[in-house]
Amino acid sequence: MKPELFVILLILVGFALLEMLFTNFFRKPGQTRSDAIVEIASTLSVSVISQPIALAGGFAVAAWLAPDAAGMLEAWPILAVLGLFLIFDDMTQYWWHRLSHTVPWLYNLHRPHHNAPYLSIRVVYRNNLFYYLFMPGLWFSGALIYLGGGWVYAGYIIVKMAVIYGAHSDVRWDEPLYKIKWLSPVMWVVERTISTPATHSAHHGKHAADGITNYKGNFGNLLFFWDVLFGTAKITRRYPAEMGVENLPDTSVAEQLLWPFVSSKQTETAVLENRS
Repeated sequence: MKPELFVILLILVGFALLEMLFTNFFRKPGQTRSDAIVEIASTLSVSVISQPIALAGGFAVAAWLAPDAAGMLEAWPILAVLGLFLIFDDMTQYWWHRLSHTVPWLYNLHRPHHNAPYLSIRVVYRNNLFYYLFMPGLWFSGALIYLGGGWVYAGYIIVKMAVIYGAHSDVRWDEPLYKIKWLSPVMWVVERTISTPATHSAHHGKHAADGITNYKGNFGNLLFFWDVLFGTAKITRRYPAEMGVENLPDTSVAEQLLWPFVSSKQTETAVLENRS
């Protein structure tokens, strides 16, 4: 196992242990047996199939298009290469995520992530089996690794996944910091820079009318700055009382994981009407 993957795994396990200690990792509010099935299947799929294929695909396409460009980024400054990953991986993932809440067929690939009536480290990779396979940021990352950016990617992906794990976990690291008055200016910067439990839980909220939920915004993954820049940010420093999807019918495990090969007319119609 590559060192960066081992570190990411340790961070994931660390958040899982925190949830076991403080927020009942194995029994989340409103969970059903199907939730566990979707989460296990999707997490295994993205780890061993989707992400490796997408990264390798981007690497292969870049090698085919630019056979003489291998390693060209190795002499670039770290900040320059980091900037490429922030734009071609993180910013494109922001737009991919945003489109997934706008384009009906993309939402069907992303809906499993929001179908859980809770937020947890468990739902980080919870998506349709094809969602990550088509994610542009992974393909671009593979291309940048071919071009010689792998040495920067190793550190970048550790930081990115730590932020994403922290934003999804219901062990809210930001909540106690909001209560410290002298930290308020610091948190003002932090919450506009990276995704936090407060801003990301707003994206997972169930009811748009609660004054907190923003499921058609707060799309950022590593950088919440993209939401600030592109006008989709909502910052309240509060957390929705309920998580999940609003105004959509129930869906099956098979449909969550295998759409479009398994689909129901009822779900298709509701998604077209709501695009939650």
